[in-house]
Amino acid sequence: MQVAIITGAGSGIGLCTAKMLHNAGMAIVGVGRDPAKLATLESEIGDPARVATLSIDVTQDDAPAQIVQLALDRFGRIDFLVNNAGAGSPKPLHETDDATLDGFLDLMLRAPFRLAREAIVHMGEGCGIVNVTSTYAVIGGRRGGAYSAAKGGLDALTKHIACDYGPQGIRANCVAPGVTMTDMVRHRFEDEMFKRVNVETTPFPRLGEVEDVASTIAFLCSPGAAFINGQTIVVDGGWTSTKYLSPRALTTTWVEAEQG
Repeated sequence: MQVAIITGAGSGIGLCTAKMLHNAGMAIVGVGRDPAKLATLESEIGDPARVATLSIDVTQDDAPAQIVQLALDRFGRIDFLVNNAGAGSPKPLHETDDATLDGFLDLMLRAPFRLAREAIVHMGEGCGIVNVTSTYAVIGGRRGGAYSAAKGGLDALTKHIACDYGPQGIRANCVAPGVTMTDMVRHRFEDEMFKRVNVETTPFPRLGEVEDVASTIAFLCSPGAAFINGQTIVVDGGWTSTKYLSPRALTTTWVEAEQG
């Protein structure tokens, strides 16, 4: 039985990924900060023999050791690591203070680095790491700031892992979601500008759902992806790869932006 560690497993993409990998026959080590959300994960899967959870902040110094030890104690092995934990609502460079910068880098670059470092020594041929990055690691993105920096660094780390550990049969890939309808994002659609920037420039007739991203992660953890290594799969309905504008956007009267 294969074993997958998933961070940010209590909700959204992480929760959906845990369910899909469990349905594929894997045992799940779900990691998150909120015990109540992890309890929901356990309840919804309903298989105590193949689910272990740990409520911990992944940025803690001892978090990687605790997470890996739980996987080994409960299931005796580690086959896949999904670094999914993250945070949103970044600010542009000139509005980002050091505390915000450190927070984004700690959560979305340093923590995945340290957890991968702890886990990879227990991995072998057929194992893999999936790092959840972002379209902002692919094209930058307005107001990306520290978020873009962290996700871009994670993309580069993934390529390094793919190169250095590929000869051992260990794969590393990124999944880069576009705007996905999670609890973390949904409230941002109250901002008309955010809504337009994403809806009017996506050539698919809807935005992403957690199932779209989770199914891509699950694929990368499947035998069908056995020769995919060092890649980024973008799940965004064409947002990054096209210059699409909706009919509404093309026919909207141009309004000069206010200065200042």
